[in-house]
Amino acid sequence: MQDYTKSNLVSESKVPEVTLGFWIIKIAATTLGETGGDTVTMTLNWGYLAGTCLFLAAMIVLVAAQIRARKFHPSLYWTTIVASTTFGTTMADFADRSLGIGYTGGATLLLTCLVLVLGLWYRTEGTISVNSVSTPRVEVFYWGAITFSQTLGTALGDWIADTGDMGYRGGALIFATGLAVIAALYFWTRVSRVTLFWAAFILTRPLGATVGDFLDKPLDHGGLALSRPLASAVIAAFMVGCLLLIPQRAGQHPGDSRTAEQT
Repeated sequence: MQDYTKSNLVSESKVPEVTLGFWIIKIAATTLGETGGDTVTMTLNWGYLAGTCLFLAAMIVLVAAQIRARKFHPSLYWTTIVASTTFGTTMADFADRSLGIGYTGGATLLLTCLVLVLGLWYRTEGTISVNSVSTPRVEVFYWGAITFSQTLGTALGDWIADTGDMGYRGGALIFATGLAVIAALYFWTRVSRVTLFWAAFILTRPLGATVGDFLDKPLDHGGLALSRPLASAVIAAFMVGCLLLIPQRAGQHPGDSRTAEQT
């Protein structure tokens, strides 16, 4: 068997290195997706179906551009993330409300879709690690999983915030606690890093959703009653600042995705 060196096996990915900065920008992007989606569907009164179609079209164009790109472009990647999270906001609202299946039904449907995508990805490639995102086919699985996790996160955030007495602050506290538990498992246990990544990716979405709702919902609903366009502009400015200040490096992937690290 041929002896490959590390330099033979490892090359740059088109997705960013997963660092603390990655998670900070990810939470900002999910919050922007919440306020931006609500701006179009509610403030501009486009409705959930029209908003979903608009952001789906934008996301498809951006994902295609991301797949066609030959290397990691931070601005393109994070714009695509924002498009997917905005689409997730409008899609989850459409499923929860316009389809009449409620928060429980919407969250269950979206969880099923996410599990199916991850299962098909694993069956096809033998891994669901982001370190394996090295071919167009894997990128399709990756962005499919990203989109469904964003949409599921929106449904979960709305479910927790709008049912019972938790409110938006309580919902944000629940998801922040969940992320703290995941961080503890990462640093102090040997739990699969792949599993922890996807769990954190899912939970950052409802955290962003509840923070976004907290910013723009009325005072009598537990929010701060900020203008959605203004909140979106502030979050967008914060996100751009993070992109300029936080180093953006491409992640690493093995030359053969089937040999990707599983832990």
